[in-house]
Amino acid sequence: MKLITERLILRPWEESDTESLYLYAKDENVGPPAGWPAHKNIEESRSVILNEFAHPEVYAVALKDTNEAIGCIGLLIGENSNFDISKHEAEVAYWVGVPHWGKGYIPEALHTLIRHAFVDLKMTDLWCGFYEENTKSLRAQSKCGFTFAYKTTNRYDKYFKDDRIEVITRLKYEDWLQMQK
Repeated sequence: MKLITERLILRPWEESDTESLYLYAKDENVGPPAGWPAHKNIEESRSVILNEFAHPEVYAVALKDTNEAIGCIGLLIGENSNFDISKHEAEVAYWVGVPHWGKGYIPEALHTLIRHAFVDLKMTDLWCGFYEENTKSLRAQSKCGFTFAYKTTNRYDKYFKDDRIEVITRLKYEDWLQMQK
């Protein structure tokens, strides 16, 4: 499935996106703030595409004019989520490469993914988490209607093997519907 925005195409990842993924995912400013290590080599990026990104509702964020994958966005539904949620709820996860920060791509992609989750997939609630120091993620979520739900003080990060403070936000279908008026 593809989701189209004004400037972006949200599409399945392809093995041909490997170089682009590596270009952005090797940057220490991208993965570690989101809770995953920077990619060490192109083979790691290929493996991520073939294994971790090869799931329904995980999309490459690609520029409409070039089809270059510049980030990732997706819905982790039910038991695939990092949160204890029902099968009618989803966790939203995303990132974008540093050269594309500040251009509004993630809020643009998020708005489209949210519509898809609520209208097409009939989700009741969407959840999103970010480590407390990742204020860029908070701004993107706020622009799309997510509001504070709760905070954890001991969220274990399996990659960095430490405990972190994670802020969890939520967007209810009813609240999203009100924003559409």
